Amino acid sequence: MAKKAKKARASTPAVYKITEIVGTSPSSFADAAANGIKAASKSLRDLRVAEVDKLDAKVENGKLIYRAKLKVSFKYHGDD
Repeated sequence: MAKKAKKARASTPAVYKITEIVGTSPSSFADAAANGIKAASKSLRDLRVAEVDKLDAKVENGKLIYRAKLKVSFKYHGDD
C-alpha cells in the first residue's frame, strides 16, 4: 500500500528586516562575526540569517583587529 503524501502546510506570512552590523575581535574573523551576532541578539529578537558581507582588519598599536561586516535578518513584529 502506498503512503499518502503529506499536505504541505501553508506557512504564516512573515516579514523580515535586514540590518548591517560590524563585529570585531583581536583573535579571528570567526570571533568577530560571533561577537557581532552576540551583541545584536541583545537588542534584536528572532534573528534568522547572518550573511558575511565583508571581512577586513584594522591595525591598532601594531596588532590586527579583525572585523566582520554582517547583514543580519530578523523577524519584523511591527508595533507589538
